[in-house]
Amino acid sequence: MDTQLLLGAEAIALAAIDAGISGVYAYPGTPSTEITEYIQQSPIARQKGVHSTWATNEKTAYEAALGMSYAGKRSLVCMKHVGLNVAADAFLNSAITGVNGGMVVVVADDPSMHSSQNEQDTRVYGKFAFLPVIEPSNQQETYDAIRYAFDLSEQQNLPVLFRVTTRLSHSRAVVKQQPPREENILNPSKEKRKWILLPANARNNYQQLLEKQTTLASLSEQSFLNKTIAGNGTKAIIAFGIAYNYVMEVKQAENLDIPVLKISQYPLPDKLIKEFTDKYDDILIAEEGYPAYEEYLKGYFGNKKFRGRLDGALPRTGELSPDVVAKAMGVESDTFRTIPSIVAGRPPMLCQGCSHRDVFDALNAIFAEYPEQHVFSDIGCYTLGALPPFNAINTCVDMGASVTMAKGAADAGLHPAVAVIGDSTFTHSGITGLLDAVNDKSAITLIISDNSTTAMTGGQDSAGTGKLAEICKGIGVEESHIRTFVPLKKNHDENVIILKEELEYKGVSVIIAQRECVQTASRKKRQENKK
Repeated sequence: MDTQLLLGAEAIALAAIDAGISGVYAYPGTPSTEITEYIQQSPIARQKGVHSTWATNEKTAYEAALGMSYAGKRSLVCMKHVGLNVAADAFLNSAITGVNGGMVVVVADDPSMHSSQNEQDTRVYGKFAFLPVIEPSNQQETYDAIRYAFDLSEQQNLPVLFRVTTRLSHSRAVVKQQPPREENILNPSKEKRKWILLPANARNNYQQLLEKQTTLASLSEQSFLNKTIAGNGTKAIIAFGIAYNYVMEVKQAENLDIPVLKISQYPLPDKLIKEFTDKYDDILIAEEGYPAYEEYLKGYFGNKKFRGRLDGALPRTGELSPDVVAKAMGVESDTFRTIPSIVAGRPPMLCQGCSHRDVFDALNAIFAEYPEQHVFSDIGCYTLGALPPFNAINTCVDMGASVTMAKGAADAGLHPAVAVIGDSTFTHSGITGLLDAVNDKSAITLIISDNSTTAMTGGQDSAGTGKLAEICKGIGVEESHIRTFVPLKKNHDENVIILKEELEYKGVSVIIAQRECVQTASRKKRQENKK
């Protein structure tokens, strides 16, 4: 079969196509976006009719993937780590319903927070839900493990959680492809009690899920993803997922004769781990993310032979690297160099010509008239309005929080209570907050900075494009207080007047600042010029 140079994200996508998926569901989020984009651009996926449009948010994506599985076909759902928080209700309950067609849940974690608000570890969700978790260590293993995960999902009738991290998702390596598999035929589930989570059914399903844990642990004991690399001495390493790559890079570069146990499938293979750890006195636990299994192993064996993130042998936060792993292994070497001081940092900034710039200029101008100057913002390009020269926003917590935080502040008496949200984020989870504000007649002004795309992640489709005013009207915002302006410098004075009028309104008002993203507009122009 062919070999290709692929990103880890692309290896996931290609493997899913070859594993016979009928659909991929996702909301864009770094570092997971490229998985769905690869499938959308794949001629083979298009020829097969693989469904691949963007969902409104991660929860709707998850539920649609579960519905495809219910119908008997294989489905892939992708998101970044904080997206699993949004989908958590469906995720946890799907462990109780189980699946019909194979369903793999890919979650891309972002340790070091390169493009995220936290660095939570998705493996904790896997333990929480009692689901099998797979955490590959390189691109080839990622490709092979996705195909294995679909088979495992159908064998156990459970969703399989598949965790990757930024460095694996966004780095390239050669991947050897395997023969593709045909899609499942339409075969909807006939097990009604299994899928209706009334308490009596849910209790029965939950008991079955618990009883499966012995089988899942046994599968981990035998998995090709978990293995021992021989060595000598009293010191050893247990390496999880991509941390295995860092360990092996140090081991090979320094010609170290140290034994390593590689873990990439959970629940933990207890027998394999006990057999390994009984042989050694000092064991470094190398895992990317939380010290999730370091805590477990210390408690399980009741001794202090294990070192890692908890005792400072490895940094408690941020990504691992061969350099920090080498130091934890007691290796003094300049082989693994840190970034030279001559390399300057590049803080993020709004694009030149971005429409958000003119929105913040107008806001700052009108706020000069008010003693209280607070803007509740959301997650997207416009979050960069927090930086100079704008210094225009005060909050950014989670998707959709701008609307409901402004509502809470308005309920507390803050005036003006202004929220800024992007068009994609508004449809993701801002709509429900606006409905709360309408129902409570809260005095807020919501600015939807509408650039007709999901710009932060590279320009994916936005669910509300061309429909925002009608959505707001449908929710109950008075039509006279749904205003639209074009954020351009030449319209600055006019836009400030509109802002002033709506800030003074003692009810819910919405201002749609509508101008296409400069990046997508530029891309369209280049494509048109090629024709």
